Amino acid sequence: MSSFNIKNDLTWHDFLIRSALIIVTVALIVWLMPRNSSSNFKIEKGKPWVYTDLKAPFDFPIYKSDEAVKAERDSLMQQYEPYYFFNNDIVTTQLRQFAKDYNKGIPGLSDDYISIIANRLRSLYTQGIMSSSEYAALKKDTARTIRVINGKNAISVPISKVYSVVSAYEQIFLDETLAAHREILQKCNLNDYLTPNLIYDKERSEASLNDLQNSIPLASGLVQRGQKIIDRGDIVDTKTYNILMSFKKETERKEENKPKISLTIMGQILYVAILITCFTVYLTLFRKDYFEKSRSITMLYALIVFFSVLCSLMVGHSILHVYFLPYAMVPIFIRVFMDSRTAFMAHATMVLICASILQYPLEFITVELVSGLVAIFSLRELSSRSQLFWTAVLVTFAATATNLSLDWIRNNDLTKISYSEYNYLIFNGLLLFCSYPLLYLIEKAFGFTSNITLIELSDMNKTLLRKMSEVAPGTFQHSIQVGNLAAEIANKIGGKSQLVRTGALYHDIGKIVNPIYFTENQSGVNPHEKMGAIESAQMIISHVTEGIKLAEKYDLPDIIKAFISTHHGQGKTRYFYVQYKNAHPDDKVDDLLFTYPGPNPTTKEQAILMMADTVEAASRSLPDYTEKSIRELVNKLIDAQVAEGYFKECPITFRDIAYAKTVLIEKLKTIYHTRVSYPELKK
Repeated sequence: MSSFNIKNDLTWHDFLIRSALIIVTVALIVWLMPRNSSSNFKIEKGKPWVYTDLKAPFDFPIYKSDEAVKAERDSLMQQYEPYYFFNNDIVTTQLRQFAKDYNKGIPGLSDDYISIIANRLRSLYTQGIMSSSEYAALKKDTARTIRVINGKNAISVPISKVYSVVSAYEQIFLDETLAAHREILQKCNLNDYLTPNLIYDKERSEASLNDLQNSIPLASGLVQRGQKIIDRGDIVDTKTYNILMSFKKETERKEENKPKISLTIMGQILYVAILITCFTVYLTLFRKDYFEKSRSITMLYALIVFFSVLCSLMVGHSILHVYFLPYAMVPIFIRVFMDSRTAFMAHATMVLICASILQYPLEFITVELVSGLVAIFSLRELSSRSQLFWTAVLVTFAATATNLSLDWIRNNDLTKISYSEYNYLIFNGLLLFCSYPLLYLIEKAFGFTSNITLIELSDMNKTLLRKMSEVAPGTFQHSIQVGNLAAEIANKIGGKSQLVRTGALYHDIGKIVNPIYFTENQSGVNPHEKMGAIESAQMIISHVTEGIKLAEKYDLPDIIKAFISTHHGQGKTRYFYVQYKNAHPDDKVDDLLFTYPGPNPTTKEQAILMMADTVEAASRSLPDYTEKSIRELVNKLIDAQVAEGYFKECPITFRDIAYAKTVLIEKLKTIYHTRVSYPELKK
């Protein structure tokens, strides 16, 4: 922080970009946050009230429970009478039609039966006929009555006194006179003359039903302003539970009548803006290099927005439980691809944002912060898949233990603790097992490379490495040796050892195109003896460009390609450069013909590889391996690299370089130590 100078390190362009980033992030989060600012407490029947003493801030009714209201409505429904009215026109029409159809009589019966049947039909219509479906619905309750309107009169009629079309048809044949001639009358299709004349009056029926339902009082009492509702520590019994739920319901009703743009949304904007601004200031002061990598900034803010929005949607739509979301994935991803401090800051920012929309935020903050810290601690260095498994186990254990400790603090009776939240915490842990496949998606989406990917790339059975071991065995052994040296240096000076080891394995991969032109792969025959210095230099330089082509062909990560292009930086093929100058002392030399394309190293790991590669290659040409010769070689080569400015563009210090020299000297002494000569047996 002391090295940060706002005038020099933060331009107006940077300020505007970061301000825009804050505004967009805040807008996305606040846009989907719930607007309900109702009472911020959790009501649990039969448990102690863990919040402060509560008094009514306004008058409100004590609403009956939904079950009580439903029971009263079911009881009143026994008294409900739907309205039907007589349609006399139907009776007249049907009787006329019957008389017309059988004006010549019914075959096999005397003419008297026409009037007898007509009288029976008129009697049935006088009683009332309704549709079979309506009749079946009402007939379930034999004591049910309906309200029949006939002219200006409306009377209650038992459902048993009216007919459906089917029962009316059967009633005809209950007459002794007609029953004797049933077979003949069935051919007359008398049911064609039976049509419902009791018509449902929808308007009057619904009005009657509404009046009946509205007569049920929804409240059973009143709480006056200032009246005590409950004290801290009191048990929430059934009566108090109903009062608390009524208070919550009335508060929500009042909130619905307020304008949406109110102090609530202003408070949300201010709260989220403060947190996101603090996080952005942290990055500006301590991790300003992340702003130079759009992928890093995009992932950081995208993770915060994504989980905050998911939490808002779950709370706003009452979906499951907030502990269902695996918030610990945020610090896991950031720790794997960035650093632990940023992982914690991002996690804390996200947790505090999510807590603002919950009814019980303190428990949530405690549980999730502990989970995030455990996730970060358990991934100090990701080197195997099993670490993610154990991280999920440890996070689940830490979350449940923390939540249990809070329950024990609030409750003296274990039987009163609700264990439903623990189911969500355990399921949350199961979701954390998805971190491993999601790491691959994060890598592809944002262009990162995890340690697991680096370890997989280091597998000697990988196509490129296997091919190099077969085609260019000397280069292969050189790459392994460089990787070991570079990893030791990285461990000593705080670099990424796995990254530099993997980069070392691939840095000379271009040599497999023309392996014979490189000393370590030659066995007596040197093709450079028949070539000019420029041609030889170009052949040597080509291993960098060929390496990049192979890396692209086999889809190696960009971070590995960077090792291929920077391990010689913009240095020269000095052997052929000097050879050419000695052979042409009077000619002007085009330095570009002998210069690697570069660029120079831009990271600490790339600088480490350059040093290890140069020293390891040169050490093979030492005439004798003594501590002095090794020390002089290491100092000479690395000092020359420093003097030529190869490390000006990377964050490596003189202290790091000094440690690197020490590691190289000690390791080379071990590699090239002199063996003890065995004595000859005297005869």
